[in-house]
Amino acid sequence: MLLRFFLCGVNLMDFGAMDISVGEACGVFGMYDLDGGDVAPTIYYGLYALQHRGQESAGIAVTDTFDGKDKVLCQKDLGRVNQVFKESNLMALKGNLGIGHVRYSTAGASSRENAQPLVLAYIKGTLMLAHNGNLVNTPQLRRELAKGGAIFQTTTDTETIAYHIARERVNSHSVQEATVKALQKVQGSYSLVIASPRKLIGARDPWGFRPLVIGKLDNAYIITSETCALETINAKFIRDVLPGEVVTILPNGVIKSNMDLSIAKNKTARCVFEYIYFCRPDTTFDGMSVTKSRIIAGKLLAKAHPVDADLVVGVPESGNMAAVGYSMESGIPYGIAFTKNTYVGRTFIKPKQSMRVQSVKVKLNVLREVVAGKKIVMIDDSIVRGTTSNQIVNMLRDAGAKEVHMRVSSPPFYHPCYFGIDIPSEDQLIANNRTVEEICKVIGADSLGYLPIENLKDMAGDLPICDACFSGNYPIAPPVEDIRGDFDR
Repeated sequence: MLLRFFLCGVNLMDFGAMDISVGEACGVFGMYDLDGGDVAPTIYYGLYALQHRGQESAGIAVTDTFDGKDKVLCQKDLGRVNQVFKESNLMALKGNLGIGHVRYSTAGASSRENAQPLVLAYIKGTLMLAHNGNLVNTPQLRRELAKGGAIFQTTTDTETIAYHIARERVNSHSVQEATVKALQKVQGSYSLVIASPRKLIGARDPWGFRPLVIGKLDNAYIITSETCALETINAKFIRDVLPGEVVTILPNGVIKSNMDLSIAKNKTARCVFEYIYFCRPDTTFDGMSVTKSRIIAGKLLAKAHPVDADLVVGVPESGNMAAVGYSMESGIPYGIAFTKNTYVGRTFIKPKQSMRVQSVKVKLNVLREVVAGKKIVMIDDSIVRGTTSNQIVNMLRDAGAKEVHMRVSSPPFYHPCYFGIDIPSEDQLIANNRTVEEICKVIGADSLGYLPIENLKDMAGDLPICDACFSGNYPIAPPVEDIRGDFDR
């Protein structure tokens, strides 16, 4: 089978494997304008709205469904959306069907070659693909493909999906049929947007780990990671892509659905950390408002760990709504204690520890007049290694806080995640072999309280969740081989 990857104007340079840190695996955005309008500018703004999901690389690939040439134009590189795209290269992306991607690496190095979307040419035409998630059987699938003559040009699990779709397409009636067949072979988490010459496809894994939604803007259809991206471009939300569903936007505007991958609804396992941290607060994930979810967590946290204090503050951004909930339940006034430099990226997803430490120092400043002489309840979404928490506690003390009581709107991290959140190995987690009292001493707080694990289910309403990073109860078997770095080539 003839199959060739286009690397879209990037150099084949490998910058080496990343230092394992905590991060999330990307945001995707696909758009099909049935009237023929150029979609790249709108995809750009959609990716901007999803920038919180990944800051290592960004890319857009488009095609014109009316010219009959199946030509794909693509621009991608390391950096954030506004660094990768300038007006000149964005306006050059002419096409009414396209997909975009922002990436944080959980499998495969942080390098230009691994930037997405992936664009491939094969015997049936061209295919564009972008992926949010992480497969657990990638090494086995890659060996199978390599034995069949596949030559890999990236170190990502996304390429494995693309190869399997291309192989299945040869003996399938349509690309959506080939996608369903290919996805029956993969295990793990995925929310995908795929574009063939005249179709836009979205696919969500049977467990529903990651969000994926469908929207509409005039006569254009969108498939993207979060509802906030639809709001940003004034698109109308149509519905969520269901766990185990493959949806296809056809040239006549019909949305075709295939549920062959679905499992029993009570077996789905939405990542609870999407509610705790990753989703933007103005997103709705499978019908549950993320803002409401975080307020609920704050209220439950106040019930579980009350304290005598003068002020409740949140660590921006994901700690803010939980702090509001804590204040509402406890009756302690809510205040804003931090001013944030919005031009500094999320410290949580910096690939190197030295970069995380430096960016914490320039990202947040404490409003001294707000906290001086007061007993503070500081709400944050999580504690991973404890380095950031220790710095922020010290910043509050240096600003004159009388006491600092830390409350965390998630349970302690005890286990790695294999489904798209790059949680460090267990020996790097501060909760490993430490009691809550010992962690409290490490971060320098006067007291520490975590959200009880039994309260996690309340954050997602009645929806089944995955809490394996806290409980160790994985919805599917963990991988038998290392999937958290470069793959053997």
